[in-house]
Formats: sequence, structure tokens, C-alpha cells
Amino acid sequence: MNAADLQTPLKRVRGLGSAKSGTHHFIVQRVTAIALIPLVLWAIWLALAIVHADYPHARALVHQPLNAVLLVAFTIAAFWHAQLGLQVVIEDYVHARWLEVVSQLAIRFVCVLGALAGVLAVVRIALG
Repeated sequence: MNAADLQTPLKRVRGLGSAKSGTHHFIVQRVTAIALIPLVLWAIWLALAIVHADYPHARALVHQPLNAVLLVAFTIAAFWHAQLGLQVVIEDYVHARWLEVVSQLAIRFVCVLGALAGVLAVVRIALG
């Protein structure tokens, strides 16, 4: 008889690491997904309004405070949600530790850079 056979399931998993951070990731991913539902519908409406507009009219639409705020919220939520989703994919399917770390850093860098570029573009239009 093996000593491990006499251990309870709880005793076997103690010391294997914390299971507390996964819940936060799950909740944030779901909150960004729910936030993106009305934001995507609004973004589609805005895109359809801009499609046949001339440049000054399109700029005036983005210049409106409500549209600018919603566009910034859409940009941040979209990039945040994308980063969270890609993080899960990498954690599940990339098994080489160095490649996982490099991929996680690259995705985070690209998402932050994209979000900053989008927010800066909206702010320049809204304030300029």
C-alpha cells in the first residue's frame, strides 16, 4: 500500500499553488464581453453613419463628447478583452515556457500599444 493512497484529495492538492487568480481573469473577461455587446452595436451604428459622410461630418460625429467617450470605451474594452482571450489561448496551447512568456509579453505589448494609439486618435479628434 502506498502512502499517497491514504491521503485525501485535499491533502494531495495542497501546496500545488493558489486557485484564486483564475476567478478574477474569468470575471474580467466576461465583464468586458458584456460591455462590448452594446459598444459594438453602437460602433456599427457610428460606422454606418460615417460610411457615406464627408470628412468634416465624420470628424464632427467623433468630436461629439458622447461619441468620443463611447469610442474610447470601445477601444479599451476591445483590446483588453482581446488580450485576455489570447492569454488563455497561449496558456492552453503553448507548452514551451520561453515561448509562452515571449508570446504573453508580445501580446500584452501589442494590445497596450493598440489601445493607446486608438485612444490618442480619438482624443486628438475630440479635442482638436
